[in-house]
Amino acid sequence: MESLIYTVIISFVLTLAVGVFAIPVLRRLKFGQYVRQEGPQAHFKKAGTPTMGGVIFLIPICIAALALARGSLDFLLAALLVMLGFGFIGFLDDYLKILRRRSLGLKAYQKMLAQIAIGVIFSYYAYTHVGSAVTIPFVKAEWDLDIMYIPLMTFIIVGTVNSVNLNDGLDGLASGVTLIVAATFSILAAYLASSMRREGLEYMAVNYDNLMVFAGAVTGGCLGFLRFNAYPAQVFMGDTGAMGLGGAVVALAVLLKLPLFLPIIGGVYMAETLSVIIQVASYKLTGKRVFRMSPLHHHFELSGMSEPRVVAMFMIATTLLCLIGLLAV
Repeated sequence: MESLIYTVIISFVLTLAVGVFAIPVLRRLKFGQYVRQEGPQAHFKKAGTPTMGGVIFLIPICIAALALARGSLDFLLAALLVMLGFGFIGFLDDYLKILRRRSLGLKAYQKMLAQIAIGVIFSYYAYTHVGSAVTIPFVKAEWDLDIMYIPLMTFIIVGTVNSVNLNDGLDGLASGVTLIVAATFSILAAYLASSMRREGLEYMAVNYDNLMVFAGAVTGGCLGFLRFNAYPAQVFMGDTGAMGLGGAVVALAVLLKLPLFLPIIGGVYMAETLSVIIQVASYKLTGKRVFRMSPLHHHFELSGMSEPRVVAMFMIATTLLCLIGLLAV
């Protein structure tokens, strides 16, 4: 548990240090945000705020996790590569937006193909190193997906990454929500490592210990980034950060055999995605919109709630859902 605390602190301090130097550099390079014209009008004033801020915490997360890891690094390296892989896709998307001076970067099919490629590779890795069984919430049993494991995990991986990306729409929202989600996964990893050790499965126990450290590093990185990303934001994480965090969250869930817990622990992410699906389906079928705007956080914002209040509400909801998730193990 000491290693978890040290990891959170180190990642937090490193993120603060990187942020102090990186934000002025992003400003000088004119890596500013381009706001979608169809978005809330209140967001137009955010145009020009430095983006691509995910680099501020992704690098410290890697350093802190590797510095505090012990023993086998198999699962930790896999999780880091997934986080950085999705973060790189987001980086390309952010860079093209800046280069083209518009709010569209990579084409949808380009992003999707790249995400699916990482999803398939990581799913195969998990299949061969963790197995095809996943834990079922509340019933303390496992469900062996057998040959369906790889396609289902790929779907969950891609879906989760894009859900976290959709959640990144208000100052401090994605970083605040993911801070709580990552902290919850650190507790789950510690608990599962202890269980593996009692069963004599030392290889799994050591790897789960390192996943606990990784989750702690993500927690510290989000905490440090909030210093710059809380309302009014000095920097946005961009797709670099949002997709990187999505990769980190889903890597933890898959390697800990807890992907079925994501609708609970990551319930806010799921709600954001469902709001978009419902909005599009309703408009196409009936010509009417269910929400004032999707994703869901924009609906509350356009209903008269301030950004900080919406963010606080979503963080409270995430905390309650994560507590339910802990009870479900």
